[in-house]
Amino acid sequence: MRPEQVLRQLADRLRKHSHIDGRGFWNPWFNRRAAQRRPLQWPYVLPIFAALVVQGCAPGVEKREASKPTRWTSRAIPEAQGEVKEVDGRRVQIRYKEEPFSAVTANFEQWPTYRHTDSRTFPRPSRVSMPDVKGDPRQGRELFMARTKAPCTGCHLIPGADVWPAGSVGPDLSVIGDRRLPDQYLFDFIWDARVFLPHTSMPPWGPAGILSPEEVFHIVAFLQSLKGNPPFVPPAETDRARNPHTRPTEPAYYGDNLEPTNNPAILLIESAVTTWSTKGPAGKACADCHAGGPDKAMKGVATKYPKYLSALGRVMSIGDFLTVHAPEMTGREMLAESADNLTMTILIKMQSNGLPVNVDVTGPEAKAAYERGRALYFKRVGQRNHACADCHETDRGAGRYAGARLLSVAHEGLTRHFPLWFMAYRGIWDIRKRFQVCMLPLGMNYLPADAPEYADLELYLTAFDNGKPISVPGIR
Repeated sequence: MRPEQVLRQLADRLRKHSHIDGRGFWNPWFNRRAAQRRPLQWPYVLPIFAALVVQGCAPGVEKREASKPTRWTSRAIPEAQGEVKEVDGRRVQIRYKEEPFSAVTANFEQWPTYRHTDSRTFPRPSRVSMPDVKGDPRQGRELFMARTKAPCTGCHLIPGADVWPAGSVGPDLSVIGDRRLPDQYLFDFIWDARVFLPHTSMPPWGPAGILSPEEVFHIVAFLQSLKGNPPFVPPAETDRARNPHTRPTEPAYYGDNLEPTNNPAILLIESAVTTWSTKGPAGKACADCHAGGPDKAMKGVATKYPKYLSALGRVMSIGDFLTVHAPEMTGREMLAESADNLTMTILIKMQSNGLPVNVDVTGPEAKAAYERGRALYFKRVGQRNHACADCHETDRGAGRYAGARLLSVAHEGLTRHFPLWFMAYRGIWDIRKRFQVCMLPLGMNYLPADAPEYADLELYLTAFDNGKPISVPGIR
């Protein structure tokens, strides 16, 4: 179809709408029959046609779309793959055995994930009738505090010395009863806040199946009981740390992360130094191809990763690349999240310490991957209908407390210290394991550690670190 034919169809459609005038504008006083007797004013329609051409709506016009990554077979250790299997008659996700993964046993496979091929969406916003029960404030407080449910105190402050740690992502509810809000409003808001705020970070507790209508009503009764004396004045604080609004926000300091006496990860890379010069089953060692030792051969390499590798058809981190390159060249397996992979990644990255991150996000494939990563960052997933952005954007949760944890700001850069020594769990974690553990509180089964989706997300986040010096391994 020629452009003039497309233009003619557009004109005909405009004439069919009684309130679209000859200039293409909405006009309530416009007379359609009169317009049919007048020629269409082409100078006003041509810009509309031009816009359609730019957007690729006209036949024969090339429309650019982000390329899709190739299918990928995971090369991670079994517990890092997150495969769902039948165990003792139940479908479960195979996860890491250590904390904090071991604390979450639920299988979330029914909920949307970050898979590029996962087109499922969360149920639409909904209301239900309030149950015909008497609300119990005591039971409502227990539900508000229940870790098996949320807890709500992860985002909201309420009175009580037992409320620790409380968060500040949501508003302080210490005296919400003084506002005299209708029960129906509070009930609807807790059941599904999207009814009022389409882009809220508050989970839709009802549609998610986490709270029943009766449980929500007990919470409403509890919130209505929270009143100040005098009104709107919360009880005096006896512990500044309990209250997220008065809690000190100085970042934790663990000493020099490159000092071996402070950071056990530096001592653990001695095994990687040995592996570097040890021949694998194929009769070759890393040193056979990379002369001069890691300090010379790998200097500056890490500044470019993650990067798009055309031979593999996807973005790869250094850890991802080792899962393919090491067995191909030396015959030695370096599965994602294995000790060999993590320590070799640290050894390679340390040779770029002090050099600025410089990942490419402008090349065609790199830009497409960056955009996919950005889309994942803002995508809502899991039983709680959350996105990474809900915790790491300043107009949402970033810079506030989720429980006792101060949520970091993505735009300030989160990646240049990984892999790091995680003090709470006494081990080396790369950013992929950090992604995986974040998935579980969202009510989502995590993807394999080397999944292309996580690589795209890592590239998006690493771009915020461009120009900032690498310092690996970090401490947290």
